Amino acid sequence: MTTTALPGAERISAPVHAAGPDAPWHRVRDAMDRHGNAVVHTTWGEWLTAAVTDPALRPLLGHDWQRYRRTQDPTIRYRFVASRLATKYTAAAALRTAPAELDLAYKIGGRPYLRGLDQIDVSLTHTDDVIAVGISRNGRIGVDVEPAGRHMSYELLHNHVLTLAEKAELERLPERERPARLLRLWTLKEAYTKALGQGLRLDFTEFGFTADGGHLLAPCGRPAAHGEWAFATHHILGRYLLSVACHDTGLATSHDTAAHTMLDEGFLGAVTELLP
Repeated sequence: MTTTALPGAERISAPVHAAGPDAPWHRVRDAMDRHGNAVVHTTWGEWLTAAVTDPALRPLLGHDWQRYRRTQDPTIRYRFVASRLATKYTAAAALRTAPAELDLAYKIGGRPYLRGLDQIDVSLTHTDDVIAVGISRNGRIGVDVEPAGRHMSYELLHNHVLTLAEKAELERLPERERPARLLRLWTLKEAYTKALGQGLRLDFTEFGFTADGGHLLAPCGRPAAHGEWAFATHHILGRYLLSVACHDTGLATSHDTAAHTMLDEGFLGAVTELLP
């Protein structure tokens, strides 16, 4: 795995390769302790054995069990279950609990969340055979993954993806370098809009990034944030590009990430002040 060093990227944990239920989940716990967020990537094939043979699959899937059973196409069915297992195991490691103890639910538009744990934000993405999961206790998180070799036509897409400032920046590059830069910007914009819960509903020409991809910009090229957002891009599995967007609310968050005991210290203090 290689990482593109972006300003502020040190606030985002390095992605962990989770090749099935026996992955090094302590690295996810360590990432949550150190950064307040964690990112996991895997392939659905690495979870296939667990999806087929685990006798506890039904309690693990919870409310997703019926959707799993109704899906007729076996490839779609097992990719679905692999993504849900990867999400639950990641969240369980981050929150120091068992995967079956967590209730994965979905907002309008399909974004997953952990029922009863509103302080925790979750993002899930997949392409081809790759799955990526992001989890944060500091604010919103978004992840996006694309094949690093995916060709994006600059001529066809620049008016739909880039701000005027970004177009001016890319047009100063040699023509052969533009598709790769466009792809990187695409993954960053996908990650950011997913963190906002908007996905492709937010026009990509309404916001941009600096040339290094580390800072959010308004369409005119002026700064659009004040350090509350951090971004990172990683090359994973030798052939994929993974981008992460993390928002820090600036509010006090619980350093206790165990699901059964986690409580926002700031909220507790506010309640205490109101008590006689």
